[in-house]
Amino acid sequence: MGKGCIAATKYFLFLFNLIFFIFGATIMGFGLWILLDNQSLIAVLQDSSMVLKVVSYILIGVGSFSMLLGFLGCLGSIYEIRCLLGLYFTCLLLILLAQVAAAILIYFQRDLLRKEANEIVSQVVVNYPGQNKTAEQAWDYLQRTMQCCGWNGREDWDTNHMISNSSMELYPCSCHNVSLPPPNVADSGFCQASSNDWPIYETGCLENVGSWLFTNYGIILGICLGVAVIELLGMILSMGLCKSVHQEDYTKVPKY
Repeated sequence: MGKGCIAATKYFLFLFNLIFFIFGATIMGFGLWILLDNQSLIAVLQDSSMVLKVVSYILIGVGSFSMLLGFLGCLGSIYEIRCLLGLYFTCLLLILLAQVAAAILIYFQRDLLRKEANEIVSQVVVNYPGQNKTAEQAWDYLQRTMQCCGWNGREDWDTNHMISNSSMELYPCSCHNVSLPPPNVADSGFCQASSNDWPIYETGCLENVGSWLFTNYGIILGICLGVAVIELLGMILSMGLCKSVHQEDYTKVPKY
């Protein structure tokens, strides 16, 4: 490989690692968001699910590791350090295999994850309003923004202790359909209905969340494929540069 190709490979690899460093920071930020967020469905789930908390810590760890890997890759490419390039290739290969394994695990465990999410949300609905204020605020926010009521539908709220034991017709204010009277209801807590025909959204949040994922699956799939292509490109460039450095060093060895 000529010196021009080596230089081009070196700077392409440096640019790739800079992108990889930013990608690692994004993953770490996403893990921190899952851990600290209190305004979405994630907050409802992670407050009761140890699995989601573990996932957030894994994302933080993977993001931090990716940032370190990007930094080492930059050093290895600029200074043409073969051991760093080899280590970089090995780590990228392990990350790629781990991502494929995680995707397969999530796919085959999707029914279990759906069941666990259903159980967690059901507990929030049954005990609302209770001691778990963070999860309840997140659930109210989700119902308002996704324009849904309950996880599977409005009938989920029939199991709520306060609604079932009250002599009045109560319904969750965050389920209120803004196109129906009365206007300007509260964002949380319970509102009083004039009859058992609640002025609420009839669709369950599970259906709306599924619709959102289906609508945006192209973006999600594109991001996943983009990450895989970037990792493969990094592996190819690192091996190419490592081989070029080895050949260059070999030509410099004096022959007797």
